[in-house]
Amino acid sequence: MRTPCSAGVVLTAIACLIQWGIGSVVAFSTDQRPNLIFLMADDQCTYSLGCYGNNDVQTPNLDQLARDGIVFDNHYVTTAICMASRATVMTGRFEFKTGCNFTHGDMRLDTWKTSYPVLLRRSGYRTAFAGKFGFDVVDQQGEKRLKLSSEFDRWGGGPGQTSYKTKANASMAAYADKYPHSTMSYGAFGRDFIQSSAISGQPFCLSISFKAPHKPAEPDPEFDQVYRNKRFKKPDNFGREYGTHFSKQSKTDRQYERFFSWNYADDYDGVMAKYHQQVYGIDQAVGMIRKALKQCNVDHNTVIIYTSDNGFLCGSHGYGSKVLPYEESSRVPLIVFDPRSSQFGQNRRCEALTGNCDFMPTLLTLAGVPVPQGTDGGDLMTLYEDPSQSIHESLPLINVWGNPATHSLSVVTKDHKYILWSYAGDGFEASEEFYDTANDPLELVNLARDNQQIETLRLMRRRYDAYVRQWAKESVPYNGYSRYATVFDRNLPWSKKAALTKRRKPQE
Repeated sequence: MRTPCSAGVVLTAIACLIQWGIGSVVAFSTDQRPNLIFLMADDQCTYSLGCYGNNDVQTPNLDQLARDGIVFDNHYVTTAICMASRATVMTGRFEFKTGCNFTHGDMRLDTWKTSYPVLLRRSGYRTAFAGKFGFDVVDQQGEKRLKLSSEFDRWGGGPGQTSYKTKANASMAAYADKYPHSTMSYGAFGRDFIQSSAISGQPFCLSISFKAPHKPAEPDPEFDQVYRNKRFKKPDNFGREYGTHFSKQSKTDRQYERFFSWNYADDYDGVMAKYHQQVYGIDQAVGMIRKALKQCNVDHNTVIIYTSDNGFLCGSHGYGSKVLPYEESSRVPLIVFDPRSSQFGQNRRCEALTGNCDFMPTLLTLAGVPVPQGTDGGDLMTLYEDPSQSIHESLPLINVWGNPATHSLSVVTKDHKYILWSYAGDGFEASEEFYDTANDPLELVNLARDNQQIETLRLMRRRYDAYVRQWAKESVPYNGYSRYATVFDRNLPWSKKAALTKRRKPQE
């Protein structure tokens, strides 16, 4: 817990303000709740980090954060595309309950009011957001847009994809001269918010959503030497020959052709050098943030969470991009550090199943704020203290974006994954994929027709059916979500689904 502020802490905080030229001094309070920092990359796969076993990359600050805290090895995003994933992160709800994704529609105001930034600010936290926000918030009629900058005490966010050029992001333009690349500007934003918050007397919640390493790749030239002429070991499932057992449906959208159009096939080292250089920039920004925490003497009471909105296939199985329910796309990094714990610096790992729906309830619980009903996530700090515990038996993996043939609902547990490709029009047949991810993490063997696995397969089907029932009962009645309870029902014939799979306009 935070200790009452001593004269030394006050002087340190004032020194921070003087050093960086930040406003007037405000009196301290006795609020002892922890400060919260939530950091999220965009399109970062697990094998882009040293702490996940890649010896070809340099991520010293993130690896140190991992050594200080805990690494989660089975952390999944319940939707592997940014808009829907970010909505789930903010609210702790699955996509069919946020009603928010590309080609479907924006988040409604009543849902936004249950998000962690709103609830933390209401409870007395000083809040800030910088980077790619990822979605809009509209009124209950789905029309008038909320001014998101007014929802935070400090705003450095932007609409759409934002830009790698700091000067192109209006809310960050003041940082452009010193930090022309947006990644480092977000680190500076975080540093400045920490410094001003250290003297405010309020606990704070800083959320930064880095654009990196999202394509088109624009690495910070400041770090051009880090991977110059570097050769990278390819994953053991790299290439088209390791995807022949994947469904025909999964090969019908841009994830399949991008193996070639994004040059994984013919320039893997060049493509990945840019990708890893962008991650290195994030790593340096994280180092800037941790340094500011220490300089302002708030490092002892600040919980840090680091993750990504989704993963990236990077040529595994002969695919590029994300969206699909396979491991490289849906399983992402998660590092959590709580300096108040007695288990500091023990380089711990947790194999329990976790998801992006867990961030909102975790942050609220850390702050002593009640978690709203209807939240689908659990408290990650339960696992922080005892990694042998569990908070989920299973989680859904959802895709209702893109070509209707690639729409799918899947179920993942700590050890297995079940995928149903329900689309059966245009010469397709509905098909199943079933993987023992504990023993086959590269998803090289589809066990759906292995008779020795039939009991586990039946259990996974029952779990799948339970999520279809939840979808039917709890999905929002707008933006076209209710129809998928029928589309994904594996017990219904295609004739009852065909008309529901046609592309539709948002706000339907």
